[in-house]
Amino acid sequence: MHELIDRISDERGDLPVRDPATGKTIATVRTYGVDEVAGIIRDADVARGAWAARTAKERARVLRAWFDLIMDRQEQLARIITAECGKPIAEARGEVAYGAAFIEWFAEEAKRAYGETIPTFADGKRVLTIKQPVGTCAAITPWNFPVAMITRKVGPALAAGCAIVLKPAEATPLSALALELLAREAGVPEALFRVVPASEPSAIGELFCSDPLIRKLSFTGSTRVGQILMAQSGQNITRLSLELGGNAPFIVFDDADIDAAVEGAMASKYRNAGQTCVCANRFLVQDGIHDAFVAKLTERVAALKVAPGAQEGSQIGPLINAAGREKVASLLDAAVARGARVMTGGHRSDLGENFFEPTVLVDVAPDIDIVRQEIFGPVAPVIRFRDEAEAIRIANDTPYGLAAYFYARDLGRVWRVTEALEYGMVAANDGLLSTEVAPFGGIKQSGLGREGSRHGLDEYLELKYCLMGGLSA
Repeated sequence: MHELIDRISDERGDLPVRDPATGKTIATVRTYGVDEVAGIIRDADVARGAWAARTAKERARVLRAWFDLIMDRQEQLARIITAECGKPIAEARGEVAYGAAFIEWFAEEAKRAYGETIPTFADGKRVLTIKQPVGTCAAITPWNFPVAMITRKVGPALAAGCAIVLKPAEATPLSALALELLAREAGVPEALFRVVPASEPSAIGELFCSDPLIRKLSFTGSTRVGQILMAQSGQNITRLSLELGGNAPFIVFDDADIDAAVEGAMASKYRNAGQTCVCANRFLVQDGIHDAFVAKLTERVAALKVAPGAQEGSQIGPLINAAGREKVASLLDAAVARGARVMTGGHRSDLGENFFEPTVLVDVAPDIDIVRQEIFGPVAPVIRFRDEAEAIRIANDTPYGLAAYFYARDLGRVWRVTEALEYGMVAANDGLLSTEVAPFGGIKQSGLGREGSRHGLDEYLELKYCLMGGLSA
């Protein structure tokens, strides 16, 4: 870890990076102002022509070298992730592998950006389509997955033949800068992919939306900020990908395998201390198995090891900052005031100011804040329901539509519920759904566009219709 940090940190930098487990400063990095970033965008726009002119196989070779370097440095990158965002080291190692998989996938997928020929509508004419890079792109990434949120944007952009300028979260710039450094070593041209930490993120976001050289913006973050960026980008009709807030239901029906459902709940809810956009935000459990499910879930949650993420065996690390912990505490206190009962946890941890005990709540009403807001913490509120129709109604009663989970063994129910849930991603009988081979994204106020899969490459390509006339003999 120290070798990479030494190479990307700047003692004269103005942005301190702090370990959320201890509050200590890990490193400082330099930030970029609006004028500097505007110049970087111009340089990227110049560089993209030569990169797009390379064959897909040549671009794939560079991306594959980047993938190999990331995996060679997996442990160092994982320790940087843990140091700056707090997640347990085992999860951080998994994130590096997951993030690298997007580079590997798009290195291969770039060679399959096929056009098509279309049966003609008239003699002497031919109709076909080709796919071309959208142009110079911008990206804004969050702190909770500081490697994977970058690779699944930068990977397809470079594979498609685009340039990209990326602003990482202020809390986690080190992972982004380390990825940029490894990209250079792999042969990615310097101007083609730039990381620009900023102390005034809103100004950089506005620049990304207003600069006419930026043809596409990809953002992962809150719905509120996404709405602002969407409005600002309207002046240039900038192409957008927005992965915004979520409110994932986790439904357990009477016919479910309870043990499997508990395993899925642990994976979905408590990964990264509940700080993921697709983690289960509210649990809906049917009457017949409610008490049995809660008992087993409570037992598992009570046994979770809360510790700084750098400790081997840590399962629940710190929240990203004190404000995040206070939000969780406030939502929980309000729920208890409305009649919810704490089965385990329920308090701020004495390990440090950013730690919160993993918690299970029961007797939760479906209309309170802890159910309607994204918790982003290790608290599982459990709602009891009577039948399938009620479960679907409660699950869909939200402006968000990112991810949903449910457990059932009846095949008819599996199909009905999968189709009825108003979400961009639905997992039946599994608590983890993210993979580079499938399209990741939401509907409603959870965003626009998809990342991963062949659809993720299309986000960085323009479809051009070509009509060839004058072909009669």
